[in-house]
Amino acid sequence: MERAISDLTTPGAGADSDRSFELAVDVLRDAEDAGFDITLIAERWLGPDLESWILASALSQRTRHIELMVAVHPGIVTPQAVAKMGASLDRISGGRLAINVVNGWWPDEMNLFGNGAWLDDSDKRAERMGEFIRVLRGLWTNDAFSFRGTHYTVENGRLPLKPIQTPPRIYAASRSPSGKELVAETCDVWFADYQPDYRLYDQNMAVLATEIAEMREKAAKHGRRLAIGLSAHVICAETLEQANAEADELIAYGQQDRIASIAARGLGAGLVGTPALLAERIAAHERIGIDCLMLRFHPMREGLGTFIARVMPLLGSRGHTRAVADDGAPATSLASR
Repeated sequence: MERAISDLTTPGAGADSDRSFELAVDVLRDAEDAGFDITLIAERWLGPDLESWILASALSQRTRHIELMVAVHPGIVTPQAVAKMGASLDRISGGRLAINVVNGWWPDEMNLFGNGAWLDDSDKRAERMGEFIRVLRGLWTNDAFSFRGTHYTVENGRLPLKPIQTPPRIYAASRSPSGKELVAETCDVWFADYQPDYRLYDQNMAVLATEIAEMREKAAKHGRRLAIGLSAHVICAETLEQANAEADELIAYGQQDRIASIAARGLGAGLVGTPALLAERIAAHERIGIDCLMLRFHPMREGLGTFIARVMPLLGSRGHTRAVADDGAPATSLASR
């Protein structure tokens, strides 16, 4: 990873094939062989990362069946353009596209790449996300589509190219009340949240169970069933003491800056411990309604390998629960059921 990032940030550095891309391919192939079936491909505009749509397109030709969940930021890319790019990727991948709609949290990123697109008001960001999703779905599923909103307008819009899926799944995370209502009405999978501390596992599980029930009730009012996802950083060790020590190190690292804190936040899902404890807690997540686990490891390939060898054999049929793994390569991540 250090060599890959050095290449990516140094003009003229690198070989015929990018190290970060080849790492992503290696991790995805390991995951596919183990039964993982989704990969999140993050969009980090201000990071030393390959752009998500270009990376996803390349990965589609080096993988067989894994679903490609591409992150998009309303305000940076229009839903009209995403509809076209998404249909194209769905076609060339054999129907493996999914979309992760990300409102964004970094004003500098949104303003630079979205030409001043940052919105301070979380309700306004949710409103823009809702319009984004409606335009995206409308163009995918209609021969002619019109929409007039605050942020996007479509007059008799036509997208002759249609995706194989009708339509691809849309994933989203939102914390605001208006955003949650929107996700329940328009999205397929909602990523739940928790307090970012592995020591709060029991407390987080109680809150999650309540929020999952509430979100499912909101979706039911629209005649829909909403799947639930959860992001988790996994630390698997021989002893609980060793796992906790590694978690404490990650928390200390996360205090360096906001970017570093992203990985540490994932500890709140409580997947810190021995293989048996991790399997037990994954089963508990499934019991409260989690359908998709977004799993991250560090180092990515080694951590994923340990999880495949030591934890997955203990899951049995629970391996059908969807899981996502962040492969650690710039701008990419993995997912599985």
